[in-house]
Amino acid sequence: MSEARTPVRPTGRAAAKQTVTISFAGFNRAWAVWIGDRLERRGLRVVYLRYDSPAEIPLVDLLRDLKLAEGRILIVVSERYFQLGPRTHEEWNAALREVVAPDPSRFAAVSVTTAPVPTATAVLAPTDLTNMGADEAERRLLDRLDLPGDPLPDSADGERHGPRFPAAMPEVWGGVPRRNTRFTGRERLLNDVYHLLQGAERGAGVAALHGMSGVGKTQVAAEYVYRFGSEYDVVWWVNAESRVTYRRFLAELAPRLDLSTGPEYGERLRAVRDSLRRGDPYARWLLILDGADEPEQIWDLVPTGPGHVLITTRNPEWSEHNSQLLEVPVYDRDESVAFIRRRAPRLTETEADQLAEALEDLPLLLDQTAGWLNDSDLSVEEYLQLLDGGIDQDVVKVSADFPLAFQTAWSILLNKLRETVPESVALLRLCTFFAPGSVPVRLLKEMPPDEVPEQIAGLLNDPLLWNKAINQLRQYSVVRLESHEVATDEVASSGESLYLHRMVHQIVRKDMPDEDRREFIDVVRRALAAADPGRPTDTRLWDRYAEIVPHLEYADALQSKDPGVQRLVLNCLRYMWFTGEYTSGIRLGERALAAWRSLLGETDPRIWELTYHYANSLRSAGDFQSTETIDRATAEHLREERGERDLDYLRTASGLAADLRGLGRYEEALELSQRVYDTYRDLLGEQDSRTLNALNNLGHSVRLLGRYAETLDIDRRTMEARRSLLRGRHPWTLWSETSYAIDLRLLGRYAEAESVQGKSVREHRLVMGVDNPQTLRAEHNLALCQYRGGDRDKAGALFSRVLERGERVMGETHPSTLAFAVSQSCFAREHGDIDQAREASESIVARYEVMLAEDHPFVAGIRANHALVLRSVGEREQGHVVIEQALADMTAALGENHPWSLGCAINAAALRNLVGDPESAAVLSRDTVTRATESLGRTHPLTLSARVALAADLRGLRERQQAEKVEQEALSDLAETLGKQHVHTISARARNRPYWDFEPQAT
Repeated sequence: MSEARTPVRPTGRAAAKQTVTISFAGFNRAWAVWIGDRLERRGLRVVYLRYDSPAEIPLVDLLRDLKLAEGRILIVVSERYFQLGPRTHEEWNAALREVVAPDPSRFAAVSVTTAPVPTATAVLAPTDLTNMGADEAERRLLDRLDLPGDPLPDSADGERHGPRFPAAMPEVWGGVPRRNTRFTGRERLLNDVYHLLQGAERGAGVAALHGMSGVGKTQVAAEYVYRFGSEYDVVWWVNAESRVTYRRFLAELAPRLDLSTGPEYGERLRAVRDSLRRGDPYARWLLILDGADEPEQIWDLVPTGPGHVLITTRNPEWSEHNSQLLEVPVYDRDESVAFIRRRAPRLTETEADQLAEALEDLPLLLDQTAGWLNDSDLSVEEYLQLLDGGIDQDVVKVSADFPLAFQTAWSILLNKLRETVPESVALLRLCTFFAPGSVPVRLLKEMPPDEVPEQIAGLLNDPLLWNKAINQLRQYSVVRLESHEVATDEVASSGESLYLHRMVHQIVRKDMPDEDRREFIDVVRRALAAADPGRPTDTRLWDRYAEIVPHLEYADALQSKDPGVQRLVLNCLRYMWFTGEYTSGIRLGERALAAWRSLLGETDPRIWELTYHYANSLRSAGDFQSTETIDRATAEHLREERGERDLDYLRTASGLAADLRGLGRYEEALELSQRVYDTYRDLLGEQDSRTLNALNNLGHSVRLLGRYAETLDIDRRTMEARRSLLRGRHPWTLWSETSYAIDLRLLGRYAEAESVQGKSVREHRLVMGVDNPQTLRAEHNLALCQYRGGDRDKAGALFSRVLERGERVMGETHPSTLAFAVSQSCFAREHGDIDQAREASESIVARYEVMLAEDHPFVAGIRANHALVLRSVGEREQGHVVIEQALADMTAALGENHPWSLGCAINAAALRNLVGDPESAAVLSRDTVTRATESLGRTHPLTLSARVALAADLRGLRERQQAEKVEQEALSDLAETLGKQHVHTISARARNRPYWDFEPQAT
């Protein structure tokens, strides 16, 4: 064949460069672009020609058209190339002999397959590129084209550029399903996805494959990975069916990126998102979010940066979240026919067309039906008669997503499975008591053998039977294997995780004998209970809880009387509370209470524990009225039944005190908090974790009453004891650090506060994650420390970031989000756009008025802030009216000596001056100085502000000598307390009248 091995040279077209046209099947695109890159680096011009084979065009004509291509024609030989159409080997042999054999010099070929190909392919003299490294493959390619094989110089930066050798995996690869070797069609869609992502601006490379269930969205995404994956250094597949599972899978990427993190869940998640955003260590990354049907759950966690994100979803609302939608329709009829004939070669083209028509071209149905029909003696005509109602005259439509034929088609397939490997049906039914999608069947195999019923024990304990059942389900595309690593067949077949499509899940779960249902659901419940790590406060275990939570509903865990399952439900509720999943926790708590009251009775001890956890989530979401009603009723019942020294009563009473704080009833809260703490201390001692929790809550009650020095002592004791008793990175220890920093700041010790809070914020981000509500609280206090300390640039940027993330994570009306909005509004009033500040302030006032009672101190405080906005926009009279009412309301709620009342008085005096009443302004200022000095001390920042304001009022009354004395003393104390160059000192020296901002405190 040496005469066919002519070197590449210009043809009669007199091309300026030597040209090679690469003809390839879309399935082998990665090989084509790698070959083209190797040739282009050596100065050749490359033309890519994805080969198609429309069934209506004779193969001979297609090959003759191929000869019209420019330059030498290099065919990438694979079984996929010859299956397009699909065509038989006999057709190809005849066409190759007729078209290629007479003119072999126009053609060359490389083989990238070990599968059988038409015998006449020999005329192409393909050189084999399989089972070798990139260097040897390149040498063989160049030799086949008679090109010099001199080594190319290294790139200037020493890094590899261009597409990766197809047989080499990307540096980081995980979770990707095995390639579907029967994948058919979708060429235009795949190219659309590729061009959309490649052409996107940095940070905007997000595409969402949208379509109905069973249409093949996941298969398209997987094929995209294999077809274009050589252009990425990181390919990571994520189960995105819920926020908790998405966060867990994304966090698992951290060690694969060699990121320096500890084992904490939040630390790994933060590090991964930051790494992807920066593109360091890899800028060419591809993240696939599979099954992301609830964009509101995860859109805020979708990474941005130089890489690409590909989403599969049934929900078109992704278009509202920086994503380009691409619809995945059912197959075109020619794609259906081609797929069926590849899946079931015994069927004719006409039969394939009839089957596709009956199954509405839905890929999942085509795959499952054709797979077993190929092995069956049943004719297509007989099968179609069954679909018309021969099996079940009462076929119902399971879902709007499912075609009418699906349930009948599934009944036929299920009968086939029962006849061949009945254990596969048992395994399939067992899987439906996990959530659809990723099924962690390894949890079943980890159960103690004596807890497994006989029907399942044989399946779980016999590896051969287990693999036989799984392989039977795989053969008919009922399940697919999942692995987060590149697994060998032996490892993967152990079935660590299976993927079960939601259509199959729903049909199988519906069609099950009651006896199997009772037995299988009990097995899954116990498997989940056995997987409970038992410590929801340990951030290192949060990813394990994230894996368990989605399955509780499908295992109907709330109906179980098993103490282990009930403990799991309670631990999952605590996990949700610690991670800030309040809405999900409330939903689970409501369902659990309804179920357990019916199952266990109204007064079972487990009801009280469940009520406590449910109330925690409800309270954290800001519904203080509901939780006060719940906790008061529970506390009264427990007190009457068990007395005030009962631990369940004390825990409920502690929750009731928190409700009272949320409702603004601070004196009642303090009295109850003190009593609860004293009782805990007597019963358990000072170093018990429950006693420390009570001490922490006592600190909250004391702080809300404005006794900041006393609160500092309480929070310091709590923090030090928690550091000793718990680990330094325990969530409660971190909470105490923020509380301690808040106290320092409220006492005017800004530098100390910022130092403590800055360190704690770093720990929060690492341990809890950047978007955890507790982390956001810590960052918010850090911004306030920076602001009070005079670093306005840092503070302003951090205020904005915290508010934006708070709105995303918790919603605009969450109490913490509102507190963030208050700080941002106050900052904007003094250092930003006053019109935007006014708009924000009006919105905040409206939200608080809806959420809280009219006499709540927070409502008065927010109105006091708004009065300053009105002052700044020139509406002095209205501002005066608002601040006077706020002062009266705050004084009525908390007394005239509370710091918040004193702050309102400072602002009210300023507005009295502006509306022409300097006498009453001076009277109010003098009274405020006296009260502030008595309650806070002479050098507290609020007292110093009152003294500076009094000096201004005295000057307004022309009492210059007294004004000078008051001012000089205040300036001296400011310089000594805060420093001569502190912003407050400088402002007072410039005779800028001070103001006070209300800050809603955590309750």
